[in-house]
Amino acid sequence: MPEPFDSHTVKRYDGELNHLHYLVLDMGGLVLGQIRAALAAFKCRDVEEARRVVASDRVVDQMEVQADDEIVKLIARRAPVGSDLRMVMAVSKSISDLERIGDEAVRIASLAIQLFGSEGSDPGNRLLRDVNRMGELAVSTLAEALEVFEVWDEAKARHVLANYHEMEEEFQADLRRLMTYIIEDSRNIGFTIGLVLAIKALERIGHHAHNLAEYVIFQVEGEDIRADD
Repeated sequence: MPEPFDSHTVKRYDGELNHLHYLVLDMGGLVLGQIRAALAAFKCRDVEEARRVVASDRVVDQMEVQADDEIVKLIARRAPVGSDLRMVMAVSKSISDLERIGDEAVRIASLAIQLFGSEGSDPGNRLLRDVNRMGELAVSTLAEALEVFEVWDEAKARHVLANYHEMEEEFQADLRRLMTYIIEDSRNIGFTIGLVLAIKALERIGHHAHNLAEYVIFQVEGEDIRADD
């Protein structure tokens, strides 16, 4: 795996930087698992699985606190500059985005509990298909963004940015479709609102994955491209 920074005379410093890098990947793997579990709960109407996702949020929050603490200590101890400082900033921002992704996974799981928690409560597969489609896009986008972050690949990061527009287009198409269900039968309104909130959460997950790719470009090239979005 390519190193995101030059080797230092103090090898412990390299280890500290590497540790921060792996913290992001560990946290990313955890929230990716949360999303998959929340989507599985939606697809299978599994309220207990959804509750497990909600309960796992505590672990994500603990990882964020740990990462923030280690970042502050490293800055105080090493005073990083140049590419090292960019790397630390990229890690700090990524940790924040991953925590928010975890929040969105919990939101999706909570909506599953709300929609399927009552006996006989089921919007049907026709209404759920938009959540499933957006879910696949969100999972693939985040997985690719984490892979990009692992190897610090600027070209792949730009590929993630380009593909994010597909999620935006899918989100708008899903909204239009769900609105037609309300027009066809006003009894669908309660379920539809819940599903709109779910696909909005998935769209936000895609946006946070987009941010991870931007941080990689910032680390590798020293270029902040947020203003270009």
